[in-house]
Amino acid sequence: MPDDFSAFAGLSPFELKDKLIDIAKSDSDRMMLNAGRGNPNFLATVPRRAFLRLGDFALEEAERSYAFLNSGFGGLPEAEGIDLRFEIFAHRHEDTVGTGFLRRSLAFAKDQLGIAPKALLHEMVTAFLGCVYPVPPRMLRQTETVVKAYLAQEMYGRHARGGRFSLFATEGGTAAMTYIFQTLKANGLIAPGDKVALGTPIFSPYLEIPPLPDYQLEVVDIRMDEEADWQFPETELAKLEDPAIKIFCIVNPSNPPSVKLSDETLQRIAALVESKRPDLFIFTDDVYGTFADDFVSLFASCPRNTLCVYSFSKYFGATGWRLGVIGLHEDNAFDEALRTLPDQTKDKLAQRYSSLTNAPQDLRFIDRLVADSRAVALNHTAGLSTPQQLQMLLLALHGLMDFDSQYKNAAKHLIRHRYETLCLYVGIPPVIGPNEVDYYYLIDLQKLGGQLHGGAFASWLDEGNRGTEFLFRLAKETGVVLLPGKGFEVVDASVRVSLANLTQAEYQAIGECTRRVLDELFAAFKSST
Repeated sequence: MPDDFSAFAGLSPFELKDKLIDIAKSDSDRMMLNAGRGNPNFLATVPRRAFLRLGDFALEEAERSYAFLNSGFGGLPEAEGIDLRFEIFAHRHEDTVGTGFLRRSLAFAKDQLGIAPKALLHEMVTAFLGCVYPVPPRMLRQTETVVKAYLAQEMYGRHARGGRFSLFATEGGTAAMTYIFQTLKANGLIAPGDKVALGTPIFSPYLEIPPLPDYQLEVVDIRMDEEADWQFPETELAKLEDPAIKIFCIVNPSNPPSVKLSDETLQRIAALVESKRPDLFIFTDDVYGTFADDFVSLFASCPRNTLCVYSFSKYFGATGWRLGVIGLHEDNAFDEALRTLPDQTKDKLAQRYSSLTNAPQDLRFIDRLVADSRAVALNHTAGLSTPQQLQMLLLALHGLMDFDSQYKNAAKHLIRHRYETLCLYVGIPPVIGPNEVDYYYLIDLQKLGGQLHGGAFASWLDEGNRGTEFLFRLAKETGVVLLPGKGFEVVDASVRVSLANLTQAEYQAIGECTRRVLDELFAAFKSST
């Protein structure tokens, strides 16, 4: 184990995690417990069964053509009569979970969303086969309708859905982040030296992207207050009044505190934008919103200024599928900013997008995202793969048809019970409130140390790199891997525990190990004073 932990201070928390894993594995007789990454160990099975069952039907549809060749050839599925053929197929397989889900999905889409079963089935079958390019490239038509309904359900909460919005299906939330920054730069909406405000603590890539040579943006912290349930004080939000700040990026619920923005905070931000910053771009990453109670996104409370990024990865256990969307209302500040660019910039952009349309100046920001994702020239082959879009569609339908919230309640209960267990074995009371989500838990080592062993010990923990030392000792002595809070712009010495990816018994062990190492540090503190 290293003696000088300062050498690791500049590493991304996810790179530091690899160092900790190597140390944790050094004892082959001990199990390593890695709570460093938020990949859930649970997933939605029903929409995956539906995907497989639909695959059987899709292949039958393909095999209706070219059967005379007897060489494994299939043809493109025909839309005419596909709904009747599916009913025959479903009758043959009516005892399977996947078939029942598909039949309910078709009925739901027709009744609730106005989608003809034939149109939805044909898109689903074609998508499974992956036999045509994604058309439109931004998102398949019926899929977009369904996913918009799902996002409205999850992001609007008690708010009435106001105004139409469009979606761009992306390769997870990470691709969405990449595309947004690229297009903002390519269209002259951000430039080197501009300011980007980050609602901190925040997922570390948001800290790492703005200073890159590609962007050279100045970061302004809009810091949450731990003592106020991780909400933004008015003095912090007032920083957004600076017109030099072009973008406000936020993860809601937060990562790692795992607390949603309160109704009061949402109202304050919306009021500030309306009265003082109608030009502010807001970028909200709401991947954990589906785990919160009564969640409302800035996409709902501040619709004109907000780009929403949502990923299906966590709630449905689909990190390997890479399923995400970018949402933008049709009336939005991004398109308004494009219309007010200098004429010289507009002329350059018209040349950039001239191969796509005869009126490139009218190209919407969300459609520029699609084009820029493929260097513009390959816009015609842009888009998320159709099998990925199909799985996204099925996951969204699963969420929409969870009428009695069985899946949602089970997911919430799982992570919250793990949180309570961890707290019990660390030796601290759990915080239970209307804004707590508990997908992650941020252990404030100074606060915990003070509660357990007094203020002098808490101050000692704040010195040097004792937060990092705690992580290395934990990995070396117990095989437990956590992430440093510092990498997420947490002020105090702290560590992040993911509550999604291990078992109940393992979180008990992590709690016990955390308390053990903290007590050992206290013994070292006493011997040094």
